Amino acid sequence: MSFVYASLNHPQRVALAAEVHSRPFLQLHAPESLTHLAVFLREDGNANRHATVQHELLVELCTHFGVPAPGVDARHFYFDFGRFRLKWECHTEFATYTFAQHHAQPCPVPQAFAEVPLRHLPQQWLLRLQGRLMVAAHVVLEQGEPASEALEQDMQRIFEGKLMASSKVLQGGEIWTDFLIQSDGFSRFVVRDVDLRDMQGGRLVQRILEIETYRMMALLGLPHAQQAVQTLNQIEGDLVTLTAAMVDSDQPDGAQVDEHVADQLILRKITGLAARIEKMSLENSYRFSASQAYFRLVQARIEELRETRIEGVPTIGEFMDRRLAPAMNTCASVAQRQQALAERVAHTNDLLRTRVGILQEQQNSKILESMNARAAQQLRLQQAVEGLSVAAISYYMVGLFNYAGKAAKVAGWPINPDIATGIAVPLFAAGVWLGLRRLHKSMHHLV
Repeated sequence: MSFVYASLNHPQRVALAAEVHSRPFLQLHAPESLTHLAVFLREDGNANRHATVQHELLVELCTHFGVPAPGVDARHFYFDFGRFRLKWECHTEFATYTFAQHHAQPCPVPQAFAEVPLRHLPQQWLLRLQGRLMVAAHVVLEQGEPASEALEQDMQRIFEGKLMASSKVLQGGEIWTDFLIQSDGFSRFVVRDVDLRDMQGGRLVQRILEIETYRMMALLGLPHAQQAVQTLNQIEGDLVTLTAAMVDSDQPDGAQVDEHVADQLILRKITGLAARIEKMSLENSYRFSASQAYFRLVQARIEELRETRIEGVPTIGEFMDRRLAPAMNTCASVAQRQQALAERVAHTNDLLRTRVGILQEQQNSKILESMNARAAQQLRLQQAVEGLSVAAISYYMVGLFNYAGKAAKVAGWPINPDIATGIAVPLFAAGVWLGLRRLHKSMHHLV
């Protein structure tokens, strides 16, 4: 039963189904010459800008040859330009241009390298790649017999020196390369079709080119690791110095210094170290992670080759284990060291913050003690003032009573004002004192 109505499909069904077929292998039949370019543009970390610039380069090339270019959202493109075929792929950090040209007649390998598709490309377009080219490689796919001593001597002449890596692959092919950039600025690969099946030649060449591209992209992390080592050494030295200063400040000596001020200074410096290593982690974490991902891709592609040894020459897998793996181990160790140092700085920072907190608590405790002592003094002073207040209030009240007594005597009452005033003094004093006590108790209950 076929689905007639498009509305039955999930919106992404067709696109997802086509994704696994979006990057097919080139169909290659010996003899072929290929030029492979990997253009790296993502220096600023802007993925959208990277895709836009890569698409502009492709459009410019297509326009030069009068070929319709793909849409802006395209991430892969294949077209037969007549004199050559182009396969273009846009990845996260780079784009690859693989130009393939079929030779009508078999030709010697040196001649095949001289007649690569690069000669058909416009020089003006190639100049646009200045400072952006990450990989440039020529590949020759030829029919041939199994490897022999004479063939090995020929390959040494082709690769301008000692051959570095070669192997039998896929039970019917051979790969010869040295992974070096030759005098023409390109690395070279010779793929020999001894007994390959149909379509295996294209898959084999594609894997070789991916190994070369991912190898170079993986090595982008090595300069970051080498630069990070110097910074990590400086941070470790500064951390040791600051930790020693923390220990020395704990030792009792004759001269008492302000420990709080010293710890605050050390804390500020440790915080600066934490900021430095955090900045370095942000700058390097993506590059180190990408290098490890590219390295895993290289290993996966090598496994897919199913190599067997050609006597006297190391295989590609052995070459990568000896040359590429140490660089990747360096990146991994630097990343681990970076993380471990960040944890040590954070731990030291926490210890010092705890120490500063304890000192602050001790200072606060002393401040509270002084405040309590001051409050006690104020209470005693207040009590003294209250005593004076009782005397003062009693004095004024007794004076008023005395005036009232004199007024009563003048009015004819039988009163001696002086005797009455003397008798009223203790009564007024006791009354004022009791009134103030009651006022204090009522205020205490309100609080």
